Amino acid sequence: MNGGIEYLFSFKDAFAQPATRVFLWIILGAFVAAPIVMLALQGRMSEATRRDAWVRYRTWLLIAPAFLAPVLFAPATAIAAVAVVSILCYREFARATGLFRERSLSAIVAAGIVLVACASLDHWYGLFAALTPLTVIVIAAAAVLPDSPKGYLQRVSLASVAFLLFGSGLGHLGYIANDPGYRAILLLILVSVQLNDIFAYVCGKSFGRRKLFPHTSPGKTLGGHLGALVLTTAFAAAMGHVVFEGTALDRWPALIALGLIISVGGQLGDLVLGSIKRDIGVKDMAATLPGHGGFLDRMNSSLLVAPAVFHFVGYALGYGLEREPRVFSSLVGF
Repeated sequence: MNGGIEYLFSFKDAFAQPATRVFLWIILGAFVAAPIVMLALQGRMSEATRRDAWVRYRTWLLIAPAFLAPVLFAPATAIAAVAVVSILCYREFARATGLFRERSLSAIVAAGIVLVACASLDHWYGLFAALTPLTVIVIAAAAVLPDSPKGYLQRVSLASVAFLLFGSGLGHLGYIANDPGYRAILLLILVSVQLNDIFAYVCGKSFGRRKLFPHTSPGKTLGGHLGALVLTTAFAAAMGHVVFEGTALDRWPALIALGLIISVGGQLGDLVLGSIKRDIGVKDMAATLPGHGGFLDRMNSSLLVAPAVFHFVGYALGYGLEREPRVFSSLVGF
């Protein structure tokens, strides 16, 4: 049992998996190459575009270490980081939609996010899976108590969607940390979804013409979507071969399916947030990250990818099956 606790706070083997080292070299290479490319293309960019590109780059210099450090350090810090990001995303959503005024429902969503993190730390998959329906049930019941039927459906729907996206959806990233190879799996997801956004932007600017969702996301084009689909699928499949080498997923049909899940899920996640923003009439959910909007604007592509990849990989391989489950709860007789 102590071995389970030791695992959660262990830094050893952080760089042991070849895929982890490859991802870190890719990230480092991207940071070195980005300013060179921007300087080479500055004559072709407008002043506003050039200024925005440098602001985004400087912000990434802060975002990347903030994400990488807890993921690489230990499973417990990775789970905690996911919970913190989930809370920050929910905070932005609640303020933008007005849900923050419903203090009891906001408290339930926040508590649900914390409990998801606790279930992940405990390696208790049964509780992790049960928290989604249980939290929604509690939200629906708690919304009755003020005896204010007007707006009931709106309050319950907003709180339930918030938990499904930020507590349950993003929470799957945290549970992945129960697997000894979690670092490479998380980096595969996080790097791929960010590249998916970049590929869509570059391809859209290069040869995109037709607007595919003009009312939801006017800047997105069919060319951008297709370009991202091809490039992200190829990248995720190639890196998935390195991450899952020698396993049941290390077959090209499965790897291509994994790449498609990441690319399609990432683009749909972006469109989901775009629909929410258009519905409430805002451009960005917050202004926390210069050039990027808020945490939710940065994490939108992971909202649907996280649970989809979690279950795709989990169906084939499982997570931490060789480890003792219920690390903490069994100590208190649960």
